[in-house]
Amino acid sequence: MKIGEASRLSGCHIETIRHYERVGILSPTARSESGYRCYTDHHIQQLRFILHARELGFSLDDIRELLSLKEQSDLSCEAVDSITEKHLHGIHNRIRHLESLAGELRRISASCSGGHIAECRILEALQSRED
Repeated sequence: MKIGEASRLSGCHIETIRHYERVGILSPTARSESGYRCYTDHHIQQLRFILHARELGFSLDDIRELLSLKEQSDLSCEAVDSITEKHLHGIHNRIRHLESLAGELRRISASCSGGHIAECRILEALQSRED
């Protein structure tokens, strides 16, 4: 099947499919005599896997490694678990950081007493941030 059909079946944009090929995440495709890429059901499965992994926030490097591990079915899933746990740890760190930001924004927002821009506590708080 051509790239348009692969895009439709996988839900992945055409340019994204080409990008995944360029960076080596999607396995190479055969070419037709006229130079069109020819995709198989295996490519569609790979694309769906990649899309789901991206939705979960995995990096392209992690996805590349996961796909490589997926092809080695006789190995222990310890490496897959390690990648997943590392990613989950990163998500928890980002959540803590976002909660901290939300708390700071609530505090800054609560300092607003209405009034004029010249006395705006929110703008003062944003201005006074030191790095």
